[in-house]
Amino acid sequence: MKKLLFLLCATIFLIAGCSNDEKSASNDEKTFIYGTVAYGVAMENTGTNPHENYSGWSTLRYGIGETLFKFNENMQLEPWLAENFEQIDDFTIKIKINDAATFSNGKKVDGAAVKKCLEHLIENHDRAPKDLKISSIEAQNQFVIIKSAEKMPALLNYLSDPYGCIIDIDSGVENKIVVGTGPYKAVKVTDTQIELVKNENYWNGTPKIDKIIVKSITDGDTLTMAMQNGELDAVQGLPYSNLQLFKDGFKISQSDTSRVYQIAFNFKNPILQDINVRKAISMAIDKENFCKVLLNGNGTPAISPFPANLTFGDKNFQPIAFDLDGAKKLLADSGWIDSDNDGFVDKNGKNLELNYLTYTSRQELPLLAEAAQANLKKIGIKLNVNATDNYKTFLKNGDYDIFSKAIVTAPTGDPEYYFTSHIVPGAVDNAGFYDSEQISALENELHNTFGAEKRSELAIKMSQQILDDCALIYASHLRMSFVMKPNIEGFKAHPSDYYEITAELDKR
Repeated sequence: MKKLLFLLCATIFLIAGCSNDEKSASNDEKTFIYGTVAYGVAMENTGTNPHENYSGWSTLRYGIGETLFKFNENMQLEPWLAENFEQIDDFTIKIKINDAATFSNGKKVDGAAVKKCLEHLIENHDRAPKDLKISSIEAQNQFVIIKSAEKMPALLNYLSDPYGCIIDIDSGVENKIVVGTGPYKAVKVTDTQIELVKNENYWNGTPKIDKIIVKSITDGDTLTMAMQNGELDAVQGLPYSNLQLFKDGFKISQSDTSRVYQIAFNFKNPILQDINVRKAISMAIDKENFCKVLLNGNGTPAISPFPANLTFGDKNFQPIAFDLDGAKKLLADSGWIDSDNDGFVDKNGKNLELNYLTYTSRQELPLLAEAAQANLKKIGIKLNVNATDNYKTFLKNGDYDIFSKAIVTAPTGDPEYYFTSHIVPGAVDNAGFYDSEQISALENELHNTFGAEKRSELAIKMSQQILDDCALIYASHLRMSFVMKPNIEGFKAHPSDYYEITAELDKR
């Protein structure tokens, strides 16, 4: 009853908000209203400043900013703000900026503007300096010459990360709004909504929509009802079980991505330093059932960080079989048995009890937690689930034994991004404090290796090391789904999980 009341109130609120949004537009304006679960405080992407946290995702997704290069449907690099490049040596690259490129304020994008933007990025962002390893940038008219402190075979891939959106630094940041180069300009930004208008100075075509409203709606049922009731033109992030409601009378665009649901073990917990315990937990995760039932067939059971369509992905590895009896045996081998018949294994008078941390803004994460909790109980492990969008506090305080999250593992089309951000010692998002000498050595080799084939071979070795160590569990690779009204055109899911609102978007 409480949930029904909440949904009713939320829907009334949305109707009122959307009605006001529509009224604010003149009869001649085209207004596109977009609901998404992917914008919000929990994702650290509120705002449009790409040099702050993960806000670059919003800059890029919502058509505000663009990077020097972008990824095509095969996750291969192609020029965007850049026209071409020249690899001068292992440490130096020369990039030619497109002569036509301009910021939304009409200012020309030249080498000096790109240099200033990238230098500001390096000074202010938490991940970019470690990724880019840039030692100097030189501007020459429409060229920038970038020198790296180390060999950087994947530099262009990293520059195509959302934090690489080129913005006009001289214009500053006001009310979370930056000046970018994309087809749309942000005019109002809050933690729950972004309002955009057409960029009349767009350099690469003519935007077709006059006004865009991006709404953060993190409750899946509320998002579903809003779309059913016609309050939204398109949505991203519907619960997979609800997609079938839109098979008739709507358009659906889908794309397989490298977004994976992963479970990291906290190696600071002495119990989890035992590989038998980690492997037993891994064997108790029923990935097939999770994908088939809880994701309604919209996910693929994962083995490694990367999906099978990538050369360094799942097809190179053998999965750990779902085996509850085998898991119980591994626990017993390490001395964990149910000596008091209370249903939980114990050792030295203490039950095996673990705290599982996740968040709710990715609707399937709590479902994964509940499934894990039920299956771990079957092998005698008590799992306490904490699903909260305030998870950062618990991470900071170390108040967890297992942490589950959703992450795009190859957003740059190159495997190194995932390892440097989540796996190597000291990585920003290495929530499990996993520390492997083998991984460190292989990452050093990968970082200095040119050529996609050789880099793939090293990535496979690194993934295999993670699997051998049972350092993380990869539950499922996900499919991106956009649902839209039938009169919406040019709104297409992309395997990078980046490019959503573009100049091609139209509402007929």
